[in-house]
Amino acid sequence: MAPDSSTLGSSAHINASSLLTPTIKAWRIYLDDQGNSIHTVKAFTADLRLLASFMPPDRDLGSITTQDLNNFLDWMQTGRGVSCSPKTLARRITSLKAFFRWLTQNGVLRIDPAKKVVQKTVISPIPTVLTAEECELILEVANAHRRDSKPDARYYTLAALLLSTGIKKGECLAISPNHLDLESPNGPLLFVRYTSPRQRYKERKISLPQNWVPAYYEYTAQYEVSDRVFPWSPRRLEYLLEDLSEEAGLEKHLSFDMCRWTAALNDWNSGLDHEKIRQKLGISKIQWREVRMKLQRLSTN
Repeated sequence: MAPDSSTLGSSAHINASSLLTPTIKAWRIYLDDQGNSIHTVKAFTADLRLLASFMPPDRDLGSITTQDLNNFLDWMQTGRGVSCSPKTLARRITSLKAFFRWLTQNGVLRIDPAKKVVQKTVISPIPTVLTAEECELILEVANAHRRDSKPDARYYTLAALLLSTGIKKGECLAISPNHLDLESPNGPLLFVRYTSPRQRYKERKISLPQNWVPAYYEYTAQYEVSDRVFPWSPRRLEYLLEDLSEEAGLEKHLSFDMCRWTAALNDWNSGLDHEKIRQKLGISKIQWREVRMKLQRLSTN
């Protein structure tokens, strides 16, 4: 079976006699073409370059065995002399499996030497989230700022947006007024946009609560909004969230990350289709595996 040029692109000449280094370069092109983040591409290709440095330079793809890969992983843990955390080891195994699966699926290799390498799954600590009561309390405190003698709708506009959409800090900071469609026939919408072509796959459309719209209009009447909806530094917005948790009397320190996980968990508990949650968060199917496991654990706590 010849390599599929639509998948391997310019690397269709790769075969079982090819060496690791040029094949890794071709794989990097493939990962870029698939819309992976720059961080994923860097990490995966760095892992494979490490394998290339471990293997003899004249070793071709077709002669690499499962035992070779296990020897490489043993060296990573005990023989290299550089600390390799369980999470890093798990990612490197993932990199090996993805690379050799790509070669096998496209006919470069007949047998996948990484298939029998045991995957080591490492899940980072479970994130802290708000309970339903705490969410309600945060929004009540934020709403109180709208009714102050000096009304300030900024707190509610920020907190309600984060708790309903689950967007990341960088995405929040990048919101422009023209990313909002508050008069859509199907309800108000937020369009999450990215300027970098590499990150266009993260772009998405998220529904907004109808009761968020009046707060937003109050906010734009109180503050000068031009090219960015939230024209403050990241730290200033973090302070606003921390103020809300302090005023609500919570021991938890409200943050962008806590809002994101709380929004995802609320969607999970509401029975929203898991694929829709993944798309709403703007994460890849690989990232979703760990996120899904964490949400499952959070939902049973």
